[in-house]
Amino acid sequence: MQLLVAGAFIGVVERSGGRLPADMSELILIVDDEKDLVQTLDYNLRRGGYRTRSAYTGGDALRSAEQTPRPDLVLLDLMLPDIPGTEVCRQIRANEGTRAIPVLMLTAKGEEIARIVGFEAGADDYVVKPFSVRELMLRIQAILRRVHSESRVNGVSRFGILEVDPDAHRVLVNGRPVTLSALEFRLLNTFLESQGRVQTREMLLDKVWDIHAEIQTRTVDVHVKRLRTKLGAAGDYIRTLRGVGYRFLSRPDEEAS
Repeated sequence: MQLLVAGAFIGVVERSGGRLPADMSELILIVDDEKDLVQTLDYNLRRGGYRTRSAYTGGDALRSAEQTPRPDLVLLDLMLPDIPGTEVCRQIRANEGTRAIPVLMLTAKGEEIARIVGFEAGADDYVVKPFSVRELMLRIQAILRRVHSESRVNGVSRFGILEVDPDAHRVLVNGRPVTLSALEFRLLNTFLESQGRVQTREMLLDKVWDIHAEIQTRTVDVHVKRLRTKLGAAGDYIRTLRGVGYRFLSRPDEEAS
């Protein structure tokens, strides 16, 4: 896999980390305009067994994300000299060839509104600077672990007008394709796997984000709202239980309680 960190372009040269064969270690794209930070991340990622690629601008990040081999993950800074990180993330999600690449945003902005904007742009996770390298590595591992797990899931799920194919990362509503980010796809699969059962925000944070971190439950609400909007009529299958969380219907024709 590859990891993208937005904000710096050191070049398209890849560095092999550890002694893993090139086809067995994930590729991480680092995008940040802080050269010292890029070098620090590059060193720690290679030491952790990852391959790296770096970019200092949003434009270079987008071009690098499309290069073969494509990154397995993108580390993306929000404050870039040419294109805002949120726009870089949106373009990654809009591109058929890169939309499934996980994006982990890095930013000095810790306000809730900044986090919400980042998640709405399609980010899978969000880390505020200054951050612990250990925490960042754990978050990266968690994201990549989820991606590996999803790649092993077989079978197509059908629920009313909704059809989900995990292998192809494809969602259809009334036969029409719906584009979801990797995190939105995980959230939908989590709901499908728990049909008829209440899912609190804390449970969803644990299942979808995979690690215990300081992510506000507001994050869940933002992603559920965005997921419902993208699913259109199928979004009605996800019901809100005020003060509790959410519940995916047990059957498509279930009446509202």
